Amino acid sequence: MATLGIIGSGNIGSAVARLAVTADLDVVIANSRGPETLQDLVAELGPRARAGTLEEAASLGDAVVLSIPLKAVKDLPDGLLAGKLVLDTSNYYPSRDGRIEELVNSTVTSSELIRDQLGAGQYVKVFNNITAAHIPALARPEGAPERSALPIAGDDAAAKAEADAIISRLGFDTVDAGTLADSWRFEPETPAYGRIYFSNPNVPDEQLMDTPPGQTPAEQVRAALDAATRVNVAERRF
Repeated sequence: MATLGIIGSGNIGSAVARLAVTADLDVVIANSRGPETLQDLVAELGPRARAGTLEEAASLGDAVVLSIPLKAVKDLPDGLLAGKLVLDTSNYYPSRDGRIEELVNSTVTSSELIRDQLGAGQYVKVFNNITAAHIPALARPEGAPERSALPIAGDDAAAKAEADAIISRLGFDTVDAGTLADSWRFEPETPAYGRIYFSNPNVPDEQLMDTPPGQTPAEQVRAALDAATRVNVAERRF
């Protein structure tokens, strides 16, 4: 893979872009406001990065990271990501995204909903359970002994294998969390979300952000996934 498309220039999208250029990948990054609003970011990222339209990020990327609010997915152009490997960082927050009955009732997971909205056959959920600050802090080169792991979920084995290769190049091992129906296991308020990447995940909330990141190996992520119970997303905090 030579080029990573990134749709969404918020904290997570920008953090993944930084890992990509460090890993000698070209990046085409886009947002809803247009390429002209991304000039400071691409200047920071360096010569491997360029700002583009949504269509350019989708067409030029060998894979595409989708990092936008769930409520904005429906506003993407029809068929934009058809045929592309999509790495989606989304979580559902009712306070931001509005009440979506099939999610509130657990008829489908947010990943299944987004996959269907996109019409994407190659769709993998990843980077949704880690803070933006921890993405560069915990990334390590391939072969390094202190690698942290990210859970991934998807319905297509080949897509997950390709996603694993990309994520490894970006600096993380992966743990297969199952299908998109299982992807709730690493969404907000589960043991594999957020706190697991702090050196002391058991500190009180008011002390958490003062706690440094900590290596989170694959076996720790697997144990957290196994311990997950499904939360009531209607009561999910933002």
